[in-house]
Amino acid sequence: MNTSLLKSFDLLETQRAEILAMISPLSTEQLNAHPKGKWSIAQVLSHLISSERLSVNYMNKKILGIQEAPDSGLADACKTILLIVSQRLPLKFKAPKVLVEKTVQYQSALQLIEAWEKTRHELKEVLARLNDDQLKRKIYRHPLAGMLNIQQALRFFREHIIHHTPQIKNLLKQK
Repeated sequence: MNTSLLKSFDLLETQRAEILAMISPLSTEQLNAHPKGKWSIAQVLSHLISSERLSVNYMNKKILGIQEAPDSGLADACKTILLIVSQRLPLKFKAPKVLVEKTVQYQSALQLIEAWEKTRHELKEVLARLNDDQLKRKIYRHPLAGMLNIQQALRFFREHIIHHTPQIKNLLKQK
């Protein structure tokens, strides 16, 4: 695997380990409890996992025709910067309809852990399939930013977790 992809993957894994450590003492009831009108911790994590899972599935398909995929450029780099900024601001975004419809609701910590582990394993397999000359190919579709390359996808995954971490921490304070 390309060293920059491995580094990005390791950062994602560190984030995942930190979040799982935060929720490890919670009972199933605490994991699924939510204030009125807000997501539970289980729902937030289900959202993150489903977002990654759908993205990995899409990238697996795009890799089949990667030689025909265009390279990312300056405009895509600018869109990535805007994505990063958007995820760092304390703004709420409506989840894309397709993500909401395809989000699996995991009820227990064990189900969440297993699902995230499986998705990350599949992501690692995607990353291992890419050659250095394919890293700029647009194989990831973000709902707003459009087509991006794998490095930009991994950056968005990290930023997406950063965006939802305060939400998780706020819910933990209420336990």
